[in-house]
Amino acid sequence: MYKYILRRLIQAVPTFFGITILAYMLMSLTPGGPLAALVLQGGRPLTAEQQEELGDRLGLNDPVPLQYLRWLIGDDWMRFDTDGDGIDDAPGERRGILRGDFGSSYFNQRPVIDVLIERLPATLELSIAALLVGLILGVTVGIIAAITRGGVFDNITRVMAVVVNSIPNFWLGLVLLYFLAFELGWFPLGGRCRTTLAAGCPPIYERIEYMILPVIVLSAAGIANYSRFMRASMLDVTGQDYIRTARAKGLSSQRVWFRHGMRNALIPIATFIGPSITGLLGGAVITEQVFNYPGVGLAVLNAFTQRDFPVVMAVTIYAAVATIIGYLISDILYGIIDPRIRY
Repeated sequence: MYKYILRRLIQAVPTFFGITILAYMLMSLTPGGPLAALVLQGGRPLTAEQQEELGDRLGLNDPVPLQYLRWLIGDDWMRFDTDGDGIDDAPGERRGILRGDFGSSYFNQRPVIDVLIERLPATLELSIAALLVGLILGVTVGIIAAITRGGVFDNITRVMAVVVNSIPNFWLGLVLLYFLAFELGWFPLGGRCRTTLAAGCPPIYERIEYMILPVIVLSAAGIANYSRFMRASMLDVTGQDYIRTARAKGLSSQRVWFRHGMRNALIPIATFIGPSITGLLGGAVITEQVFNYPGVGLAVLNAFTQRDFPVVMAVTIYAAVATIIGYLISDILYGIIDPRIRY
């Protein structure tokens, strides 16, 4: 198993660097590039000479490959001492994203890593809760639907799965906010807690009412998809020879379904774990905006509208790492569920 995981980690390295190259090229090809965003955030027009001077000072007029290397590994490798006084004539200011330095935000003049770390716990608690709810309820509903194939429960869940998949996240969130929060007053209208972001929030169990509606919105599609795939996988497994053998031995239906059938039926479900992690982070952008939840998704939306390129690039790398980790988790689950796969 360890060699299997190590191989997957090694394969993830070129994938990560490929994503960084593609993301940086796309950023450099945007109209005006980062320099235009800096001029826009300055609040006053700059002359051509001032823009040229600003570009030289920040290294934005250098060739794109040199800018990429500086962004990736920093610029301390460019330091040199030409006059022999022991002081670098070109001191580096960046350590590169590989060492956790994503630069400073154009909008609020703070280190990007601080902005993300400040908002990351809100997104993680929301995404992890939605993933667990989606998996537990989706797998359970899928198993029951397979056991009661053709029954009332099976038919209702099939119809509900189609309906839920047809509803956009933002519309479902607005409907829940209007009826359950505004009209009935059962839940707060938004936010993560009663305090501000700077003051911090109490533990989750003291503010669970703020998470219920966002988690419902984020997990709804997961429940629908997992239940349908789990049902189809369970029905496929029940026709296998080892299931008929288990029944012929006189094993109870509960043991046949949950011990012999469910484990093998979970293999296709593991395929969707990786994309689900990235999908939750992507869906969190919309959900956090609807519920005014101060997570990474809300910061991403603000960064796009403000053309805050350092934040956009940092979130791109964050999403890439989350995707790689998600698919790695899927690969590990393959090996745990079916030991034959690791060979």
